[in-house]
Amino acid sequence: MRIVSLVPSATELVWALGLTDHLVGRSHECDFPPEVAGVPVVTASLIPPGVTGAELDALVSRAVREHGSLYTLDRDQISRLRPDLILTQGLCEVCAVAYDEVKAATADLQVHVAAPVILSLQPMTLADVLAQLETVASAAGIEARGREVRRGLEARLEAVRRRSEGLANRPRVFCMEWLQPPWCAGHWVPEMVELAGGSNPLGQPGQQSRRLGWDAIRGCDPDVIVLMPCGYDLQQTVAEYRDLRRRGRLPTWWDELRAVRERRVFAVQASAYFNRPGPRVVDGVETLAEVLHPDLFGSLRLRSSWLPVERG
Repeated sequence: MRIVSLVPSATELVWALGLTDHLVGRSHECDFPPEVAGVPVVTASLIPPGVTGAELDALVSRAVREHGSLYTLDRDQISRLRPDLILTQGLCEVCAVAYDEVKAATADLQVHVAAPVILSLQPMTLADVLAQLETVASAAGIEARGREVRRGLEARLEAVRRRSEGLANRPRVFCMEWLQPPWCAGHWVPEMVELAGGSNPLGQPGQQSRRLGWDAIRGCDPDVIVLMPCGYDLQQTVAEYRDLRRRGRLPTWWDELRAVRERRVFAVQASAYFNRPGPRVVDGVETLAEVLHPDLFGSLRLRSSWLPVERG
């Protein structure tokens, strides 16, 4: 089995299923597990490095409007790799090569070798995220392994749910998927918050993430704000927030929010545990549980995956 993954979450599914040795091609954003670093890259980004969050938002909108995708696909490399299985996604136009381009590349490939199977993964909920394990496992001929890995992850989620279900205090949480302009995390993230012992008045489970007006955040006045800008790691998130602070790019009333006053604004490992619909979203649920209820979940010792960003 020769597998090409065009999206980081799919690469992590491959890893969780024990198929990393079968990965012959990856996207330029696939950075986990570390051993995929030596796997040939078959995509490239149209976005230049080093732009700010606000600049990136404008560039993304323009690139999608003009090109239909933020990425290019190396068709010659795909042809040389001769994949049996190509993993991509149709969930988000800013997260992977456009599906139509993948299909076109595969059509070219069929001239030389047998047509690969293309799996376009489109999870919207936590259940969908975990179901992908069985979908990919079935395509790879290891159905039993898919069921086993899924059960293990579901057991971890259930352990968090059992510990949090009796909580009387369920803080209002705003999960901020982009900082400038503000976006509210959707898809599976609202479910993650609920499992971790919070409520999510701005999030919509199973619905796409959405751009918000600042007044919506002010009206919610969240108890906790979790910063999880799409594609950012922990240090990038902290740096982006503090840069906005320094340059006065947050609303004048920001300091009046309950979460800010009480210094309950946290940055998390967004790209690893929240943005990517892969097996590590379970780590994300455990991280949120520790952030929201450290007295109850501090034993998980996930402190390296989150940081408070409001200095006391």
